[in-house]
Amino acid sequence: MSTREKLLAATLRVVAEQGIAKVSARTIATEAGVNQALVFYHFGSVDDLLAQACEHGARERVEANRAALAEVRDFAALIAVARRVHATEQAAGNVALLGQLLAGASSHPALGPATAAGLELWTREVEGVLARLLGAGPLADLVDVPGLARAVSAAFVGIELYDGVDPVGAERAFASLEQLGQLMGVLDELGPIERAALRRRVRGAARRAVPGHS
Repeated sequence: MSTREKLLAATLRVVAEQGIAKVSARTIATEAGVNQALVFYHFGSVDDLLAQACEHGARERVEANRAALAEVRDFAALIAVARRVHATEQAAGNVALLGQLLAGASSHPALGPATAAGLELWTREVEGVLARLLGAGPLADLVDVPGLARAVSAAFVGIELYDGVDPVGAERAFASLEQLGQLMGVLDELGPIERAALRRRVRGAARRAVPGHS
């Protein structure tokens, strides 16, 4: 690893294992096994290093799971991948890392946008999967896919953090999502007539939800 890569990896470890409050040029350099002056040489400031480490870590995790997401062919498979990602990220300490990054956004100005950018990388991958799944089903063109992708990503982050205080509740949340995946599977099996009827009902409900429509 280059010195720059060592510092990025060390920053993530310090945040996950010691907490955002313990982050400093000294603790990061010690973890990386380099002189602390190199923090400022390569990144300018600790906040800039934190921001770049956040995006670097998110990009690595997205790339590690991209192949699995590309193989998803139905909603049940998407939930199964989400479960595997959850277990892997939790075991690697990345759930604790995410909690620390979110908590530290108020005290480290550069961290908020960087954390959002990292989450956006995940959201884009989810959006691509949803576009593929919904585009082949009866709800094609009836769902705001980018908005749904953000809702799914936000829900997943919530479950990730929730699991730390209520594992049983997090498991129930995943079970409910699996039930929803099964329901979407039933919709995908509808014939042409049933699909057309469903689309009419959904369009009608959407119009009634807009103020001024009855």
